[in-house]
Amino acid sequence: MTRLQGKAALVVGVAPGNLGEHIAWRFADEGAKVMVAGRRAEPLGEAAARIGALAHVCDIEQEADIRALVAAARERLGRIDVAVNATGWGLLKPFAEHSREELERMCAVQFVGPFQLLQALVEAMLAGGSIIQISSVTATIMFDHHAAYMGTKAGLDHVIRCVAHEYGHKGIRANSLSPGGIADTPMSGGGLDLPRVRELYAREIPLGRPGVAADVADAALWLASDESAFVTGQNIHVSGGQTLRRNPSIGEVFAAFTG
Repeated sequence: MTRLQGKAALVVGVAPGNLGEHIAWRFADEGAKVMVAGRRAEPLGEAAARIGALAHVCDIEQEADIRALVAAARERLGRIDVAVNATGWGLLKPFAEHSREELERMCAVQFVGPFQLLQALVEAMLAGGSIIQISSVTATIMFDHHAAYMGTKAGLDHVIRCVAHEYGHKGIRANSLSPGGIADTPMSGGGLDLPRVRELYAREIPLGRPGVAADVADAALWLASDESAFVTGQNIHVSGGQTLRRNPSIGEVFAAFTG
């Protein structure tokens, strides 16, 4: 499989079993030379070994780390044709209970750090390329007790549109991918594999099932490839059509876990 043959890809936010690892593995399987980045060295190294990728430790909250990562990717990969940001923090907490400390960390992880990553990327992608931001269906439709997560994801989606608008003349494309719940990654904690929870989501998803990581990796592969060469500034939902309906309420989800 050679849809990314000759391309160099950087995937940020990789840890064992998570969505970033699935995307990086798919890129490598399609012929790309890949560098993966994450906060913790040991699990990052484990993921990189499975993928056959280069690894570089990076804390998305630290500007110096971000700059060093992009410089290392350019040096070790030769260039950056594709970059994916899959970092995130799935804080689930009632709106009135979010602390200042939690809000500041959420902004650091899901807005300021990714913004600074985008700044470094547009400087480094001298020959153009594809930037892919992993967003969320919840940046469009509601989910209870998730306001800080949803708000920062939605804000960065608009920043992605700004990058597409301002850097298209340099051949840089920028798009968001918005998954719904992913049944086989740590973010969902295995909950979507419980029959009663799956039934809740199947009711709200026209295609009748929760997503899996391969669904999102397939969409990321398309955006990374030349097949999407005329696509930029878009938020592509990989959710089985869930935005046509809704998320289950938090009460429904808790009842499905405990009932």
